[in-house]
This record gives sequence, C-alpha cells and structure tokens, in this order.
Amino acid sequence: MDNYRKSEGNRKGKQTPDSRKRKSSETRPSYSRRRDEEEPSREKRPSSSTRPSTPHRRNEDEAPREKRSYSLARPSTPRKRDDNEATREKRPYSSTRPSYSKRRDKDENVREKRDFSFAPKRRTSNSRPSATKRKPHPGEEPESDLIRLNRYIANAGICSRREADKLIEAGAVQVNGKVVTELGTKVSRTDKISYGDQALSREKLRYVLLNKPKGFITTTDDPENRKTVMNLIARACKERIYPVGRLDRNTTGLLLFTNDGEIAKRLSHPRYGIKKIYHVGLDKNVSVGDMKSILAGMELEDGIVKADAIEFVGDGKDKKEIGLELHTGQNRVVRRIFEKLGYKVVKLDRVYYAGLTKKNLPRGEWRFLEEKELNMLKMIGH
Repeated sequence: MDNYRKSEGNRKGKQTPDSRKRKSSETRPSYSRRRDEEEPSREKRPSSSTRPSTPHRRNEDEAPREKRSYSLARPSTPRKRDDNEATREKRPYSSTRPSYSKRRDKDENVREKRDFSFAPKRRTSNSRPSATKRKPHPGEEPESDLIRLNRYIANAGICSRREADKLIEAGAVQVNGKVVTELGTKVSRTDKISYGDQALSREKLRYVLLNKPKGFITTTDDPENRKTVMNLIARACKERIYPVGRLDRNTTGLLLFTNDGEIAKRLSHPRYGIKKIYHVGLDKNVSVGDMKSILAGMELEDGIVKADAIEFVGDGKDKKEIGLELHTGQNRVVRRIFEKLGYKVVKLDRVYYAGLTKKNLPRGEWRFLEEKELNMLKMIGH
C-alpha cells in the first residue's frame, strides 16, 4: 500500500485529457530525424534577413544588365546634353506669346469675312417682347378678328342670335352703309354696323355674379334715387352690363349681370326651365299638408304654379325654415305661394341659380364667372 500512488485525474482516479497530455509531455523524449550514415550533413541556411543576394545566372556571352534604380525621388541634377545638341529657346507664356497667322498656300484664296447682321438677335432673359397678347379673363369672351354678324348684334344687346338672323334677312342691318341679307356674314372690329338709325358697338362679353344684400332694388336706373344693384357692381368692368331677371328689394341671393343678349334671354325664358333654389324663412311652422299642396300645384292669379321639391332645412327641427326648388320665373312667385296659404315670408334668399352657387361669395360682393361656369351656361338650350 505504501508503493501505491494515485493517478492524476478526477476523484474516481480516471485520467482527464489535460492530465494525460501533461503527463505525456513530461515523460516523452525528443528525437531528431535519423540520417543515413552515407548522407552528408546539410549546411544550415541563413535567414532571409542575413541571406546574401546571389546574382542572376547568365550565359557566358550575355552582357551584364544595368542596375535599375527605383527611387521615387527625382534627381536634382539637370539632364546632361550632348555637345552637338542645340540649346532650345525658352517659349514665352500664353499672355505674352505672339499670335501667328494661319499658313496658306500660294494658290489658296483669302476667305471672305462673313456678315451675320441679318441674323435675328438672341433674346436674353431680361428682355421682353414688344407686344404680348393678353390672356382673356375667365369672366369675358376671348377676342377674335372676325365675328359672325348675328353674334355681333347679340353682343350689342339688341336681341338673340336667332332673332338677329331674322333682322338680317329682313334687311334691317347695314354693314359700312350697305344692307346685308346673307346669313353667316362675318365682320371685323373696324366695320360700322347699324340697326335702323342706331349704330351698334361690339363690346367684350362680361359675366358678373352678385350676392345681393337687402335694401337694393333690381333696376338700372331709379327715378327716386334709391339704392340699386348697379351701385354694387359699378367697378366690375367698363362695359355696360344688365341684370338677368330681378330680385325684390328685401330678397337676397344670387343675381347675374351680363351684356350677352343671347345668354340673358335663355336664362329668362320659361321654356328652358332654369333651376332656382330658395331658402325661405316663415313666421310660423309649416304643416306637412301645406307642403304637399305646394308640390301638387297651386293656382295663382297668373296661372298654376307647381314646385319641383320642398323640404325642411337642416335636420328638420325648425319647421319655419323651408327649402323650395322652382323652375318658373314669375314675379314674386315664392311670396305669393306662402301668402295664399296664410304664411308671411320673413326671409327669402336665392342660394342656387342655373348651376351657380354662393360658395366663397360673401353678401354684397361680386365675382366674374369661371370658365367652366361660362361653358355650362352656353350649353343651355343645346
């Protein structure tokens, strides 16, 4: 038991890889490579740092190659010239270098200098053209050099184009002092047009929309010097425009002005059935039975009037506020409808007229019609 020695390893006496490796390295002898007896001992090669550089092996007839220099530094000594080499003259700088003319052959003719005076001048960014064509305003008709005679008469506010054709056929219209009866005749701005004893003038077509307030009457001239709607649009344009239809003194809402006789007639004629929507405020609640009577049709002094639609405004809690849609153009027709049923109209506002609305148009203000609105009005009756 005294000679017993516990092997290195874990508690159970087993050897671990670390203990086995350590033990083998302590007891293993180092052996050198065995050589044969006849093999000469090889001389130890020097390291690369102390190894001498051996010259390249060449043939006996080959001349030795010149040693190359890889130095990046440029030699400070100037290049040596041969005795027979001529010294090059120093060239002057570009600022002082003389200009040499082009060498030409004796038979070559001198080229004639070109003249570019006829070429148009190039327009710079600061220069502007002498005359620019003004873009027409959305509320006016674009200009043209020639125009049909019937349209010229309609633009002057005499009548519509269809009626102007009848006047032309009847020989009532003269162009530059001569009677014209041919339809489709075109005239220019410089021509003098007369209808009977009246000289006509072609004006730019204007279309102005007004949100009429209370206290203004719809007329072009009032002998009693009351406030008229013409006072509200006095600065709209220099052309003389007229209201299409009329609104009562205490009625507010949309009112159109124009000098286009054809458009004015279409909007005023009952045959075209122009849509109008009114916001009506009454003194008492409206019954459902009276609303049905208005839809069925009511007989007034000048005929039967039938509404296209009628309903309460908003959520319908206020029975005094009514929305009424009509296509008729009779005088004071809304007030007469409710007066016959025993109601008194407290507020009357036209909020829709021929596709036009009061959007972005405060009370008492005006604006020109947009191009899409103007095109919509021109499509009426077509």
